[in-house]
Amino acid sequence: MFALTLLAFLFLVVCIIGAATLALKLMFKIVLLPFKLLFLPIIAIVLIVKFAILLAVGVAILACLIPLAILFLIFVGPLLLLISALT
Repeated sequence: MFALTLLAFLFLVVCIIGAATLALKLMFKIVLLPFKLLFLPIIAIVLIVKFAILLAVGVAILACLIPLAILFLIFVGPLLLLISALT
């Protein structure tokens, strides 16, 4: 009988702790919601600028590599044709 009462008491304690934890999480979500909504446009602008910079850097690198590829083909292309013709 004592064990059953102790088990019920422990179950009650676990339920109270779980409800308190749930209430605390909900309270933090409700309290921090205005800050989240306030910083959401700022984060969106930062991400858009970040992707624009990455795109610009990628285009600049590609623009530098195209003339190098053309020069490589001008100087190495005849050698490749000669080697393929001799084999």
